[in-house]
Amino acid sequence: MNTTTAQKTSLPSKTEVLASLEPLVERNMARHIEERKLWMPSDFMPASEQMTAEEERDLRELPDRVRGIPDAVRVSLALNLLTEEGLPHFHRLIAVYMGSGNAWSRWNFLWTAEEDRHGCVLHDYVRDTRLFDMKAFERLQYQYLEAGFDPDWHNDPYQLLAYTSLQERATQSAHANTGKLAAKYEPMIQRILGHIAADESRHFKFYRDAFIGLLEVDPTRAMESALKVMPRLAMPGHTIGGYIEMAEVVRRAGIYGPRDYRRVVAECLESWGIADLRPEDAAGREAQDKLMAVPARLDKLSDILERRTKSKGFSFDFIYQRGINFE
Repeated sequence: MNTTTAQKTSLPSKTEVLASLEPLVERNMARHIEERKLWMPSDFMPASEQMTAEEERDLRELPDRVRGIPDAVRVSLALNLLTEEGLPHFHRLIAVYMGSGNAWSRWNFLWTAEEDRHGCVLHDYVRDTRLFDMKAFERLQYQYLEAGFDPDWHNDPYQLLAYTSLQERATQSAHANTGKLAAKYEPMIQRILGHIAADESRHFKFYRDAFIGLLEVDPTRAMESALKVMPRLAMPGHTIGGYIEMAEVVRRAGIYGPRDYRRVVAECLESWGIADLRPEDAAGREAQDKLMAVPARLDKLSDILERRTKSKGFSFDFIYQRGINFE
């Protein structure tokens, strides 16, 4: 048996490492609860026989106010909402990879309860404003849930923690950018997306710090796992019908694209302190070097994509097949 193999067999299992981090999980969860601002969908989209006259008037006026929202922004909102309504996929993944009856599962329940409100309030909003052809949109939602989401993580919980750090930050950016553009036409949706983005920021903070804890106790394997996830993040909506076209509209509209993901990657590398680590083994140093090279790699991919971008038109059932054209 060579030295490298001996070192690997002497390492604790990843399940054992996660168990050792449970005190950190409990502390981060307590901090999260203290810092969060818990809100409910009905704070924005009330539904009660005791609504005030002002609330009744606001709801009646909403469909007229949203008419000016451009179709590209509607596509972004649809993609954001579909991703949020894929919550069953993500709850299952965390439960499978992190186990049950422990601090990680308690976080999963809390996180799921908070995330569930995102899909609820956005669904209420698009339905009450008549923003989409709801039958067509609901078909997309059904197909997405039926298709499943099962990333190829090879039973590696470290990859899940790297993924959630990146994805929460990416989702925060997508919601916030969509809200800024939509606010020019209808202010309530920016308030809704602003609250969702703030939640995602706090969720990112939890996962970011959990991964920092992982790096402190098992740096080489943590970096190797991050390297498997980071360069080509499997976006949670990639099984949505028409996802590639929807994502392309969102990119061309300047809402969210590879350049934004590159910023997410750079932020995670900095907040995880990757550049400051001092790996004791060659595998760790190699993984560190490759991680630090990812932003430059993403820049090159973005350059190629932008050079190849040509005029193109798009249409989607949920916005009545209206054409969206980009020069």
